Amino acid sequence: MKKRILIISCIAVFVISAVWVACLQTRPEKDMRLVEIISDGKVLYEIDLEKENDREITITCNGRKNIITIKDHEIYVSSAECPDHTCMNMGKLSDNGVPIVCLPNKLMIRYKESGGDIDAQT
Repeated sequence: MKKRILIISCIAVFVISAVWVACLQTRPEKDMRLVEIISDGKVLYEIDLEKENDREITITCNGRKNIITIKDHEIYVSSAECPDHTCMNMGKLSDNGVPIVCLPNKLMIRYKESGGDIDAQT
């Protein structure tokens, strides 16, 4: 009986450790936080938040504007001409992998998936 409990405990520890390692590998690294700003399905900007200076970017889609703010190496939607302002209420893009989305204005801000070097566009 004790042997069975020991085996089950070892398997549980192994599974939990494997999940923990997988979660750490999917999080963006602090020294390389590459972000894409996508409008109407097209990547407009690819930005390394660690290297980017504070600034505002205005994106217009179908006559409506979103103002994206980069401040202190973080990015968020500070103003939006959409009915619900969900994108503004989402706050700053976080390391949890959930993008900032404005469906009415067809805008998405997300971490870039691994796989290549980029240059920040101005």
